[in-house]
Amino acid sequence: MADSNLVYVAIVPLVFLLIGIVPSRIADDQVSRTRQIAIIASFLGLFLSVVAMAYLFFFGFRSGIWFLTFDIGSVPLGIYFDSLSSMMLVLIQFIGLVIVSYSLRYLDGEATQGRFLRWICFTIGSVSLMVVSHHLAMFAVAWMMTSLGLHKLLVHYGDRRRAVVAARKKLLISRLGDIFLLFAILITYQCFGTLTFAEIFSITESIRQSSFDQPMAAWIGPLLVLGAMTKSAQFPFHSWLPDTMEAPTPVSALMHAGIINAGGFLIIRLSPLVSLSSVSLQFLAVVGAITALFGAAVMLTQTSVKKCLAYSTIAQMGFMMLQCGLGAFSAALLHIVGHSLYKAYSFLNAGSVIDNAGRLQTDIEPVKYGDIGLIQLGFQQVLAIVIATTSLLIPIYLIDLDWSSKPGAAILGLVLMFAIASANLKAMRSNRLKPLLATVAGSIVTSFAYCGGFLVMEAVLATTRSSVSLQLIPWQTPLVIILAVVFALLFVLHSGIDRWRQTRLMQRLYVATLNGFYFDVTAQRLSERVWPKKAIGGSAE
Repeated sequence: MADSNLVYVAIVPLVFLLIGIVPSRIADDQVSRTRQIAIIASFLGLFLSVVAMAYLFFFGFRSGIWFLTFDIGSVPLGIYFDSLSSMMLVLIQFIGLVIVSYSLRYLDGEATQGRFLRWICFTIGSVSLMVVSHHLAMFAVAWMMTSLGLHKLLVHYGDRRRAVVAARKKLLISRLGDIFLLFAILITYQCFGTLTFAEIFSITESIRQSSFDQPMAAWIGPLLVLGAMTKSAQFPFHSWLPDTMEAPTPVSALMHAGIINAGGFLIIRLSPLVSLSSVSLQFLAVVGAITALFGAAVMLTQTSVKKCLAYSTIAQMGFMMLQCGLGAFSAALLHIVGHSLYKAYSFLNAGSVIDNAGRLQTDIEPVKYGDIGLIQLGFQQVLAIVIATTSLLIPIYLIDLDWSSKPGAAILGLVLMFAIASANLKAMRSNRLKPLLATVAGSIVTSFAYCGGFLVMEAVLATTRSSVSLQLIPWQTPLVIILAVVFALLFVLHSGIDRWRQTRLMQRLYVATLNGFYFDVTAQRLSERVWPKKAIGGSAE
């Protein structure tokens, strides 16, 4: 239903975009004013997004969607605001406020701080516009604007050769994703005769109840999936993410906590359209599973904090896409929210890790896994998994969740279970009761938070037209079982790495995994063929 009161929702991306179009020279010359405007805009954006969410909750949450449309010339624009948009908008504005505040201190005194803040605001505004767009063409424009803003941030220090080369690779992969998205939009318009979300969702509902004689429509889902894969660093389009660690820390936080979720949001928003093709969902599930396993394995071997976080993001995005492929869109949305908050904190706090480690006072002697007997090691691993599984089953039983029809949610529970098991294993090896009890208590609290969050996300999506109920497909359960077995093996290998690393096979595997199985090298060579290296220097405008 249309509601003119939603005009203030449009103010949120508009304010940031207005800051973003200020010339860099003016932003740098008036850096004090730029700083003030950026932080005021961040507080205003968060305030308006929270007000909009409250308005939707009290006046439109149960009825579903509110929208506002207007034309500029012959170009249709508008706001499509439902519970999914409101949650994502609040998340983006909160993370944006944290990153802008951090940037004021991070670049304090630099001559180019104004330009940096300009592009930070432009990128936040573009992402905000994307999540409230009511039109696929408008969505695509915001999608490309986000890539432009990120590219300018990645090359902020133009004299850093590695940063510029990585930004070029990211730009090439992003353009490939744009092509996939544009072809999907063209076919959608050809088949449906419209690009507005409301009309597309109405048509997809009617298609599910009747036949639809449009062979070209079968290409829409795969093209959307391919576009989402490039944005969310899915295998084999993942190599740009670890290489962009040369960027300033606020850029890494914005990229990992916000922009990389755009692919997942695209799939969730257009889930009624994507799910028309079972091949698309199967392909998405397989790619997500491969990406999750690849990212998790490589992450375990990294020694750089930022590299470890980068491959962790790749793995988490793989899990999110896997959940989408299994039809668990509410679990994927929970994954987006949780991962965004965690990664924003992790990157902005990464610089203090060494400092905190130096200040840490403890009388616990580090335990070398190689000094532990094989039987004792196996007992600790089994006990850690039992504690983690029990911690997760307690809230499931009390809340009475039915997981048999939700394999995608089980995937997220599987990730949580092994994370809890790793924490429990470390606590056991401290040989002290207090840390172990604290870890077990934290495990139970985390499990309750996960189950409660899952129910909230199901309620959020249930009020949107992006909610799709899919029947359980026979191949989904075996896929979950296979993933559980593989991740159990990774858990066993990692927790006993000191014992296994002396073998020749493990040494070779370690080197290959440390280098990302050399896929990054291949991707770098391909990107250099398309965009050869030239003299790099100076600052980026």
